[in-house]
Amino acid sequence: MDLCIYTLTHKEFDVPLDPTYVPLHVGRACAKDLGFMGDDTGENISELNRYYSELTGHYWIWKNDRSSRYVGTCHYRRYLLNEQEKIFTKEELLELLGHYDLITTKKVLLNDSYQNAFSVNHNGHALIVTGEVIKELYPDDYEVFLRLVNENRTYFGNMLVTSKGLFDAYVSWLFSIFFEVQKRIDLETGEDDYHKRVFGFISEFLLLVWVTARKLCVCECKVGMLGEKAETAEMKKRLAMYFYQGDVDGAKAYFLKQREKRPDVLMEASDITGELRLCMQIIATAGKERDCDGKHILQRVPEYQKLIALFSELNRVASAYLHGVQAKEDEDFLRIHSVSGTAIEIAVRILGADAQASRRVMEEMRMAAGL
Repeated sequence: MDLCIYTLTHKEFDVPLDPTYVPLHVGRACAKDLGFMGDDTGENISELNRYYSELTGHYWIWKNDRSSRYVGTCHYRRYLLNEQEKIFTKEELLELLGHYDLITTKKVLLNDSYQNAFSVNHNGHALIVTGEVIKELYPDDYEVFLRLVNENRTYFGNMLVTSKGLFDAYVSWLFSIFFEVQKRIDLETGEDDYHKRVFGFISEFLLLVWVTARKLCVCECKVGMLGEKAETAEMKKRLAMYFYQGDVDGAKAYFLKQREKRPDVLMEASDITGELRLCMQIIATAGKERDCDGKHILQRVPEYQKLIALFSELNRVASAYLHGVQAKEDEDFLRIHSVSGTAIEIAVRILGADAQASRRVMEEMRMAAGL
């Protein structure tokens, strides 16, 4: 084939009709067979998927695809998009590859250095050891690593399209580093299933290091999400049950437990509709209302979809007040829905405005609500 885009998956999904996109079941050696081609054939590291995540698919492509001139990777619900925000066709990708060395995601801009941001959410020691190994094996790349790890940019998702030659060179470089790091760190003690996938996380940043060090010409594209994670759908279903029962403490305990297991649940890639963020706001509001007044919003509005719509509109109204563009219907909303002072306070604080502006907005919204 001229071009093969491997759609990496660990779940059943609706396969794109375009035959350029070929499903590859990653970690199949340790999972139920989904009926797709798996990364447990030929030369493979499928059994290490719990540490390497989708990278076991990259390894399989490196070692087993001998016929493609160009290769790429995407996810079962995450794809690179063209300028019309549609999934790339084969012809579009081949056209781009006539001008660029590699196609990948747009960079993510972090609020802190990559070093600090990674250490907050993941095994910071593993990143330090990765730097040490790069310094030993690839000293010319270490200066780039050191500079970028202290900046605030990274690629994400381990999604790329390039020539098979460049793909092989990158993956060979990546695994020569990771296999050495694996010898030097403890991947088991104190780590849950999410944090064991440390190499999958670090590799997102290392792609930036590799292309920067080699001065490659890179086309950066938007990423489109098709559907939501099964874990996200399950969380929403369970939270809806707690809301309907008026169980504030149960909803809070469940949410915190799930967030501890999966720290990425509130990231845009997981919470694509923003509903889990609203659920967190609903729980906080209901809990504080109960502590202050003995009553709370879940007793009055127990239905999940009505709660989501109510708090989504509340946040919009708060933003309108902050920017001084509120309308008569915004005032009516606050009064008609008996929005509490607690709900107003939390919604305003979420906006992140300075203290003076926040106080002004809270006072105006409370007056409009008749509080």
